[in-house]
Amino acid sequence: MAEAPPEHRPMASDGDSPLERKFDRASLAALRSELSGYAAGHGLTDLALANFVLAVNEIATNAVRYAGGQGQVRVWRQGRELWCRVVDEGHGIPRRYLEQSHRPDPLHVSGHGLWLARHICADVEIETGRATGTRVLMRYPLPSAARSTDGSL
Repeated sequence: MAEAPPEHRPMASDGDSPLERKFDRASLAALRSELSGYAAGHGLTDLALANFVLAVNEIATNAVRYAGGQGQVRVWRQGRELWCRVVDEGHGIPRRYLEQSHRPDPLHVSGHGLWLARHICADVEIETGRATGTRVLMRYPLPSAARSTDGSL
């Protein structure tokens, strides 16, 4: 799956500051906490909040486990959606994981991250390669009643 062309890739936030962090194994728990606070501040609650944090955490954890132990995350609001980009400098995701559409075996510890993100998020786009690392762009809808930071809908 290729990432959207630059002209179609949302980058600006709707009047608020994006959440931007480098992360590694030692900072994953803090990242989850920051993601939760940021998403809650944009109207996610309960299961929707937990699902968003889970999807981003799975992709960030993959970067730590399989792509050199670190990465960068950027989360921002655009319109009625949260967008998240996770970038690592690893050797790319093997094709078998990119093409996997069925649920991974629940008895295996690994292999669930991309599958979960694809089922939780409205859209997941992946650009990956040995020379470029991996960029995962996720789109997650906000509840219709979510307000921007300036109080407008």
